[in-house]
Amino acid sequence: MSTGPAIVRTKIVATVGPACRTEESLRGLVDAGVDVFRLNMAHGSLEEHAET
Repeated sequence: MSTGPAIVRTKIVATVGPACRTEESLRGLVDAGVDVFRLNMAHGSLEEHAET
């Protein structure tokens, strides 16, 4: 039996795009159990990305 630190593994990865750019949407995803966010920069302009 190991006495070292437990390894935490990523279980849920979510892609963040224009549909979930509000703080409320992101908090909902965290509350739903998302572990890692992937940013999708393929949609929108540079100005829109800088705004958020």
